[in-house]
Amino acid sequence: MSPAAEPVADKPSRREQILAAAAELFARHGFHGVGIDDIGSAVGISGPALYRHFRSKDAMLGEMLTSISEVLLDGGQSRVGAARSPHDTLGDLVRFHVDFALDNPALITVQERNLGNLTDPDRRKVRGLQRRYVELWVEVVRSAVPETEEPTARAQAHAVFGLINSTPHSRHLDRAQMADLLTGMALAALVQ
Repeated sequence: MSPAAEPVADKPSRREQILAAAAELFARHGFHGVGIDDIGSAVGISGPALYRHFRSKDAMLGEMLTSISEVLLDGGQSRVGAARSPHDTLGDLVRFHVDFALDNPALITVQERNLGNLTDPDRRKVRGLQRRYVELWVEVVRSAVPETEEPTARAQAHAVFGLINSTPHSRHLDRAQMADLLTGMALAALVQ
């Protein structure tokens, strides 16, 4: 294949670059420990130039956490919509969340630490998306293990999220080993 015919990978937009840099900085230093100039410097522009893309640092955080919740909900819904057996669907859902957490440790850290820093409208939106994602898991768990009561399935989903989302704090295995370990542990907790 000639170089001209090779597919070109989609380059992230400037807005996506800013959000990725902000996520890394927020994860490392906390939301309040990062200034607009820090984020601008990380993407090679002045801090004030960020205002062409976002109205404020709060708006960046709101978009970041809303996007995470939308990606998780959309990804979960697509796995459920694949119309496989309940056990296969549960496995797909677990693997999807494990992959997301392993591929996005900064976002997982920001989500865990900064929900309280959102504006009220953004917090309500994120919480609503998160509730829908949890309910999706509750339905899948109860389909795979019909004797599971709804409160138990909800508690299991939250516990499994805690397990999977702990990945930014555990870098002892390579990615494939960590994915296998988390998937096995999560499924064991859900299927018992």
